[in-house]
Amino acid sequence: MPRGDGRLTQDLDPQKPGPQDECGVFGVWAPGEEIAKLTYFGLYALQHRGQEAAGMAVSDGSGIVVYKDLGLVAQVFDEPTLASLRGHLAIGHTRYSTTGGSTWENAQPTIRSNAAGTTIALAHNGNLVNTARLAVEAAQRGLDSDGSTTDTALMTMLLASRPDLSVEAAALEVLPTLRGAFSLVFMDDNTLYAARDPYGVRPLVLGRMERGWVVASETSALDIVGASVVREIEPGELIAIDEHGLRSARFAAPEPKGCLFEYVYIARPDTTIAGRNVYSARVAIGRQLAKEHPVEADLVIPVPESGTPAAIGYAEGSGITYGAGLMKNPYVGRTFIQPSQTLRQLGIRLKLNPLRDNVRGKRVVVVDDSIVRGNTQRAIVRMLREAGALEVHVRISSPPVNWPCFYGIDFATRAELLANGLDNEGIRRSIGADTLGYVSLTGLIAATEQPKTRLCRACFDGEYPIELPAGNLIGKHVLEGVGRRVAGDADPQPAGGAYDEDPGTDRPGTLPLVAVPGGGEAPHRP
Repeated sequence: MPRGDGRLTQDLDPQKPGPQDECGVFGVWAPGEEIAKLTYFGLYALQHRGQEAAGMAVSDGSGIVVYKDLGLVAQVFDEPTLASLRGHLAIGHTRYSTTGGSTWENAQPTIRSNAAGTTIALAHNGNLVNTARLAVEAAQRGLDSDGSTTDTALMTMLLASRPDLSVEAAALEVLPTLRGAFSLVFMDDNTLYAARDPYGVRPLVLGRMERGWVVASETSALDIVGASVVREIEPGELIAIDEHGLRSARFAAPEPKGCLFEYVYIARPDTTIAGRNVYSARVAIGRQLAKEHPVEADLVIPVPESGTPAAIGYAEGSGITYGAGLMKNPYVGRTFIQPSQTLRQLGIRLKLNPLRDNVRGKRVVVVDDSIVRGNTQRAIVRMLREAGALEVHVRISSPPVNWPCFYGIDFATRAELLANGLDNEGIRRSIGADTLGYVSLTGLIAATEQPKTRLCRACFDGEYPIELPAGNLIGKHVLEGVGRRVAGDADPQPAGGAYDEDPGTDRPGTLPLVAVPGGGEAPHRP
């Protein structure tokens, strides 16, 4: 699964993947610029966040055109296509599915027109946890889902279901009813909108160009299109950008809980989150690992590329020589042609191969970002031993992943998580390492330079900041069975009464959008 920052998926066995990335969103309002090409390059910078599908919506003020398909950004778009997409306003998306299957219909942006003739396109990074409840309510109101099975299409439908309101006013009605993680970019013919859930689980940043504005999942995408970073979109904030400038409103009180796993694995190393450079954070994690889990060894090697910064930090902290020990083929993506069982090892070697001369006769520390099922580390330890390593010591730059994510990362189920069923010694034996050490949760949090209270740590400690519904009313394919549940009068009430309030009336902190000519104070905190 190719990534935009040169990394590939760590999955050596594609039948049993590890943590999958989520999605990347991009939006730009810039009259006079080549909007489609800016969006293309912005999406290219966010390719690591999703490789199943890519798409963009472009408006010239008279209508919105959406172009999307399954595949990588470079596979979906070519020069003639980009040349045909003309306008002053666009949004884009790279997708890894966390709700709904990997089909063309579920690719983003999604688009919807309302009875007043207004067209809305929307792209989403994150995952709602009240999707089933919202879908039942939509069905009861007679709204047609058009066959899509994503929470993104559901949100687009809800925004378009109020033709009596402007898009801004409809957003201030709909956004407070959503529960879960969502960083959104959406648009009508003339206005770019962006919104972030009250917890700010997924990143979303605002940038300024000479002739316009940009919104993206990561600061690296702003860098690549030549935009300067202004600030993060605040949790619980809605912004709108058009010819009158940029304006901002709160639709909910902020309760920041940024995703801790962004620092470990998801975000590009050249991205900055909450003022902390991700590369620097990962090097600091490696140094902390060396303090917490020292070992006598001859060589520190990374699992390329996601383990590289932490391996550098481990080498710095331990005084052990840093070097290359594994080579990754940069041209191997998702394995469409699956090897037979006889050729399974060749399939693994196609992606990773040891540098025998570097590791032969040495005690090796191999640094990786996480262990989910253990397939990757098991294969790596075996390969290094076959290449002549005397000892293989595994160091992991995150704590054990004990819990699944319901906020936009497609982890394995809890039953499949290796750390859920085994203690540290059991995991060490399972992967065949001489020793195994994970960075502590305290050490990881310290490396982010964020307070523990401002981070979502659920995959590590099981403390979910956004309450989850009871039963099976959550998950990747939840909407694909909602129609049957509606017919059976299922009542998707969550545990703990999280949605007992009337979503049509409970709108904490809702304020009208306040126009600020030319941008004014809107680039600053709302």
